[in-house]
Amino acid sequence: MNVSNISWKQLTISIIVCQIPGILGGFITVSSIPTWYAYLAKPALVPPNWSFSIVWTLLYLLMGIAFYIVWQKGWSVSQVKAAMSIFIVQLFFNFLWSYLFFGLQSPQLGLAGITLLWILIVVNIVQFYRVSRPAGLLLIPYILWVSFAAYLNYGIMILNPVM
Repeated sequence: MNVSNISWKQLTISIIVCQIPGILGGFITVSSIPTWYAYLAKPALVPPNWSFSIVWTLLYLLMGIAFYIVWQKGWSVSQVKAAMSIFIVQLFFNFLWSYLFFGLQSPQLGLAGITLLWILIVVNIVQFYRVSRPAGLLLIPYILWVSFAAYLNYGIMILNPVM
């Protein structure tokens, strides 16, 4: 991609759109971290709490770039519309997981939500890849991290059965 051909306005919008679920989810999450979440039994391999915001911010950045790449292929292209639509749906489910897990303090509902999110991300990767190989590949770290988050969610659910 030639830097002189970048629509900085569209790229900025793409990145901001992707950061919004993280910011909104953060508002839901932040109050549960020192209270409810702190007292849960957790599975092995839980990273420190501070690392989550860094990883998610980077993932939302990659998602924004991928979204921008697809958007640049032309909104009038039906394949682009389909890919962008599934992207928006999975972005909503990304936020929804924070609400289910932290807001409702329900690992069970969180697991259901993250399972649907995982499926939507896979569909999204396929759709983006069909429009633009780089856009699809930019979502690979996202599916890997959500897979890890699903492991953590499942582990918390199993280790804390009375919730």
